[in-house]
Amino acid sequence: MKGNLISETSVSIKASAAKVWKAITDPKKIKEYLFGTKVTSDFKEGSEITYEGEFEGKPYKDKGVIQKMEPGKIFQSTFLSGAKEDKPENYNLVTYRLAEEDGKTVVTLSQDNITTEKEKEHSDGNWSAVLKNLKEVVEAE
Repeated sequence: MKGNLISETSVSIKASAAKVWKAITDPKKIKEYLFGTKVTSDFKEGSEITYEGEFEGKPYKDKGVIQKMEPGKIFQSTFLSGAKEDKPENYNLVTYRLAEEDGKTVVTLSQDNITTEKEKEHSDGNWSAVLKNLKEVVEAE
């Protein structure tokens, strides 16, 4: 079943869009703000991206395909939770949008194809935590 709910959250980071871009496309940096997740990809449009780690003591492997990369502006990929069956209707589209102004970058992160309010609340909380961590990692550099 295709969901019509969207999770969206944003954060303002005291850094250039180029610096934020590096953090969202560098596996070492991603591991720092994405709860220790190991990310594997060559970060090119059309390439696969995988996420591996442990959540609540259980290993997971999620995946997707990079749809759009505009350095310093947009990073977009499909996303499939390893807990879901690999069917087209189970994929989400996750988009990072960056907008730089006056030495700060606003990062807006969205995830589509959410089917329930409970799932949306979970995604909202998760992405808010991810962006908070991203802000801390980038601003600490």
